[in-house]
Amino acid sequence: MPQPLIIVIPIYPGVTQLDFTGPHQFFCRLPETRLITASIGGQPIDSEGLVFSGLADLAAVERCDILCVPGGFGSTKMMADPVFMDKIRRLAGSARYITSVCTGSLILGAAGLLVGKRAACHWGWRELLAQFGAIPDAGRVVRDGNIITGGGVTAGIDFALAVINEVYGQAIAESIQLRLEYAPAPPFNAGRPETAPASVLGPVAADIAAAVAGRQSLVDEAARAMHAARAGE
Repeated sequence: MPQPLIIVIPIYPGVTQLDFTGPHQFFCRLPETRLITASIGGQPIDSEGLVFSGLADLAAVERCDILCVPGGFGSTKMMADPVFMDKIRRLAGSARYITSVCTGSLILGAAGLLVGKRAACHWGWRELLAQFGAIPDAGRVVRDGNIITGGGVTAGIDFALAVINEVYGQAIAESIQLRLEYAPAPPFNAGRPETAPASVLGPVAADIAAAVAGRQSLVDEAARAMHAARAGE
């Protein structure tokens, strides 16, 4: 009897819940698939007022076919967590596809998995990918080999459909899209810096730039550690 395809979503303090609940909603409809949401020690994770419990222990997850790393403000802190990062590298070693949503790609970068690879990220954080040897790409969903990355937060749904299409085919992807009635028609065309009104973009960009600046030292440290580790291989 064929083994189910295993998708692992590692979550952590400071994760953005929609980064993983969006893809999770689509992935959980897949046939012959085991979807595992895990944390260090299986500890409950509080994300923006929602508490996710009943999680698997990330250390006990032996392998996966698809590793999907979500982002969030906690992503930069997790880059400095040797236990978490060790589990990311280990699972990536067995995965057919290494994937992320939003700033989850920064975690992949810090793990040394994106060197020379094109990758997406939230627009406000995208250029930080270059510190890890990645090639920042403005695409909403970007594939480079077995690396599939989604842009900011809501791109996780488009990302999930792209992954489903890649692994299971278009018919199943479209069937799930229809069942979940995913037919986005936003009331405003302000979801990208290129289309947002200047009066909206200015304050939002300034706010995000301040958040990036406040975490820059964590990114610098993670980048130094990653390059040092690669140099020592």
